[in-house]
Amino acid sequence: MQTVTGLYDSYDNARTAVKALEDAGVASDEISIITNKADGVDVEGQGSYGAEGAGTGAGIGAVAGGAGGLLAGLGMIAIPGVGPVVAAGWLAATAAGAIAGAVAGGAVGGIIGAMITEGIPEEDAHFYAEGIRRGGSLVAAHVEDSRVAQAQSILAASRPVDIAQRRASYVEQGWTGFDESAPPYTSEQILAERERNRAHRL
Repeated sequence: MQTVTGLYDSYDNARTAVKALEDAGVASDEISIITNKADGVDVEGQGSYGAEGAGTGAGIGAVAGGAGGLLAGLGMIAIPGVGPVVAAGWLAATAAGAIAGAVAGGAVGGIIGAMITEGIPEEDAHFYAEGIRRGGSLVAAHVEDSRVAQAQSILAASRPVDIAQRRASYVEQGWTGFDESAPPYTSEQILAERERNRAHRL
């Protein structure tokens, strides 16, 4: 199994990618989505999972496999350095566990550690965490080696960000890596970031 990933500026594009993966036969429990709550995603009535309670009770992992595919299991967690996110799937469950452990003085690494644990290279993990912090949505999927190219094509069809270009933009702004001790982006900062990204694409 390999992990394929796509970062999206729009939750709608990320949601489209998730549904396309499911339609192609990738099991819902092999897919994850984490999106910045500032994107206006509504999970009213679907549960909220704070970092302090992530290690107890049903947790994200239990609801993620419910009827209606992955997106039916969306819940909220708080990620240090990112703030509240809407998430579902194995990566969200791993992140919640890592965060809960860090809060309790056990495991460390937060969202970065969770991604690395699931096979995402550290450099990419920092980039994806920063992308979520700045208002983006991450989709990740475990797929068989023989299906990697197909899964990557599916993710690419839903208009992901250009990773090399976006990383270069971050570096131009002085970014050197994700800092979970930094304050989360405000809604105003996320809007400004999106305007900057649109200008870069033109």
